[in-house]
Amino acid sequence: MTHSQSLAPATGRALTAAADAVRSRRDVLIGLSHSLHAEPETALREFKSAAKIAAVLADAGFRVTDRAGGVPTALVGTYGTGDLVVALCAEYDALPGIGHACGHNVNGAAAVGAALALAAVADDLALTVKLVGTPAEEDIGGKVLLLRAGVFDDVAAAMMVHAAPEDSVGASSLAVGAWDVTYRGRPAHAALAPWEGVNALDAMTLAHTAVGLLRQQLPPGTLVHDIVLEAGHAVNVIPELARGRYELRAHTVDDLAHARQRVRACLEAGALATGAALDLAEHGHDFADLRQDARLTAAYVRAARALGRDPVDRHGQRMASTDMGNVSHAVPSLHPTIGYDTQGAMQHTEQFARHGTSPGADRAVLDGAIALAHVAVELATDPVGRQLFLDRVAARRGEATTA
Repeated sequence: MTHSQSLAPATGRALTAAADAVRSRRDVLIGLSHSLHAEPETALREFKSAAKIAAVLADAGFRVTDRAGGVPTALVGTYGTGDLVVALCAEYDALPGIGHACGHNVNGAAAVGAALALAAVADDLALTVKLVGTPAEEDIGGKVLLLRAGVFDDVAAAMMVHAAPEDSVGASSLAVGAWDVTYRGRPAHAALAPWEGVNALDAMTLAHTAVGLLRQQLPPGTLVHDIVLEAGHAVNVIPELARGRYELRAHTVDDLAHARQRVRACLEAGALATGAALDLAEHGHDFADLRQDARLTAAYVRAARALGRDPVDRHGQRMASTDMGNVSHAVPSLHPTIGYDTQGAMQHTEQFARHGTSPGADRAVLDGAIALAHVAVELATDPVGRQLFLDRVAARRGEATTA
């Protein structure tokens, strides 16, 4: 007896229909994944990627809105009119220089596949399927912009899978935030009159050193990393401008706020010691720590096992950072990893990107789509769970109304 046959007849039929819808579009979904991989686009430049996804959705009868939330490369595709709104988050931005080294081509295609699967059963299950195209996850956080624009206001559950070297469930993520840092000094001839200058590079160096010393006093799990983008152009001229970027990670948004205070003091120290002026600008939006819903996670584990996968339980562990964390603070969310062989390569490396169109990655697209659809079907056909999630939406809207 298969897993779908062991459930209530209506649930089993819906699961079968959803899985069949994915498998019947195998070539379309794998073609989408490969096309995204072949033409990687970085944050807020994903015009071709968004158009490719929009075309697949439109061909399947979805109502597609581009520039969702006022974000140029975001989109929303909807199907159905049911009261239970399920969002599938499709990522498709790549990393500068190394393409889809985080596997967002797999993420995006799997989300699209899940949306197509649920469209096949939306009327029977009183669902509204909402495919949310979320750009700039690797940079400023497109999901944060869409969340603030109200795209998730009516959503009962938000889901996606993320490419990885292993299958896992339950992990959290680190909250993360970044600053663009600029020191402005005064140029001078480095040999004839260096005392007349204010050295912006010295300010950046002092700040970097101060942060390095601070690390010993930061709590476990609080991380700081930085790069220097510009620090002068001629060796015989005192640098009048130095630019860099600092990124901070911590267990929670509160821990992140505390880390910002400590690091900011180090950056101000560089300015104070040298006389340079300091300009701090937040780069993008802070990402919150990820909170995964237990009911959705349990359903995903059942779905993955039915597909021959055995996800590792990563509850209590934190894995990098994601703007899905912000969504998860507002909407019950699911963000497991879907694994395939990368010969030991981890995300954000060229080696990982090379495996993004492998047979294993292609299977991850299809399995991820089926598993996400499975979760939504279970939710839609469970009267208790369905009402619980609908009540959460109503409560959230009530809080927004009375705030």
